[in-house]
Amino acid sequence: MRDQFIATLRKMVGEESVLTEPAELRTYDCDAYTLDKARPAAVVLPDSTEEVAQIVRLCNQYKVYFVARGAGTGLSGGAMAMADGIIIETARMNRILEVDWVNRRVVAQAGCVNLAVSRAVAEDGLHFAPDPSSQGVSTIGGNVSENSGGPHTLKYGVTTNHVTGIKLVLPSGEVADLGGKCEVCNGYDLVGLITGSEGTLGVITEVTLKLTPLPVSVRTMLAIFDSVDSATQTVSDIIAAGIIPAAIEMMDATITLAVEQAFHMGFPLDAGALLLIEVDGAEAGLDEDADAVAAICQRNGAREIRRAADSKERDLLWKARKKGVGAAGRLAPSVVTQDGVIPRSKLPEVFREITAIASRNQVRIGNVFHAGDGNLHPCVMFDERDAEEVKRVLQANKEILELCIKVGGSITGEHGVGIEKVNFMPLLFSPVDLALMERIRSVFNPDDLCNPGKLLPTSKSCIETKWRPKAAAI
Repeated sequence: MRDQFIATLRKMVGEESVLTEPAELRTYDCDAYTLDKARPAAVVLPDSTEEVAQIVRLCNQYKVYFVARGAGTGLSGGAMAMADGIIIETARMNRILEVDWVNRRVVAQAGCVNLAVSRAVAEDGLHFAPDPSSQGVSTIGGNVSENSGGPHTLKYGVTTNHVTGIKLVLPSGEVADLGGKCEVCNGYDLVGLITGSEGTLGVITEVTLKLTPLPVSVRTMLAIFDSVDSATQTVSDIIAAGIIPAAIEMMDATITLAVEQAFHMGFPLDAGALLLIEVDGAEAGLDEDADAVAAICQRNGAREIRRAADSKERDLLWKARKKGVGAAGRLAPSVVTQDGVIPRSKLPEVFREITAIASRNQVRIGNVFHAGDGNLHPCVMFDERDAEEVKRVLQANKEILELCIKVGGSITGEHGVGIEKVNFMPLLFSPVDLALMERIRSVFNPDDLCNPGKLLPTSKSCIETKWRPKAAAI
């Protein structure tokens, strides 16, 4: 059965588009969440919606699990194959199909890189606003699946606020065109349902995106604080003052050390925390907003405020922030980046408790996060070759997520539930809530062939253990 299935796949898309060698498959045994691994039976690289539909129909015929994957930058195990299933890799579906300047829309294939969209329309004063830190490599299909955010979420919103249409290959192999170029479509909001569904309702192949005008002017500043408490209090005070910056990002001393070792930015290594704050908009009044932000920072004890003099200095500051998690690899062989969300007012309290969690579990945690909207990214650093240390890391992650729920937050802001957090869903949702979501999934995905074991705990996935479904007979 397996040989017959693989042979049929190769006839569909060509020999070079189906990977089955162990060395090839090793690349796909996990995404950027490396604590769970499962090698797929095959990886297939289609280059059109029709090829994706053919592959899915074949998986139905043979009852083979399948999961869509873009760049593999996800941080919750959502793009990992399950139970000897296959991966549908969208890397070759990377084209921008249409740019509609009049209506400020762009149609892109799922494998198109996020930043490529903005670069394609930049000369016309437009951009795609959602900018996850991985935007230089992450793909539109993955961004939509996870409802990704980014530093500028505070002002511009997450991915769902910028998607108006989706072409979706349903788990049956049928192709559905949802939404379109209009701001609002009649009927149920199926585009909103698919956005953030983590690939459990079908395979996204094309997306219609809203384009946003580039800001006329920008002011970017770096505020340096002696303590995390002072920095986090500043975040709440800025928002309370009625100022909505484009972004407020924070790095603690551990992440600052990693960034400084990597990029030599001249950041003070004795600082407790750094805030990267950006205001943008029309030129008129922008300096007043920047001055008001600086005054709030000073009232909270900022010992220094640096302002980017030009676009080059601004780009360097953003480079330091967006590569903060990657730079943490200088401090440890392995990093798990957590993704809880909390009310902004709870930032000082939560950070004190994260410090205590790190101490109790004897792990090192650095913090870099979207402070403006309370989206935390504690980076737990460790060596995954050390089994005992891995246990302590998992316990620390558990305590961080439980803390987020306790203070009125959530277990994910943009990384998704995936397999990493699936067992925490009953702590956040009632049995009635979960049953309703399960029924919605079963309407689209009745045989559970499409990305099984992710997002929702089911009879196959309980809170005590992580599930690996029975392998399909291929």
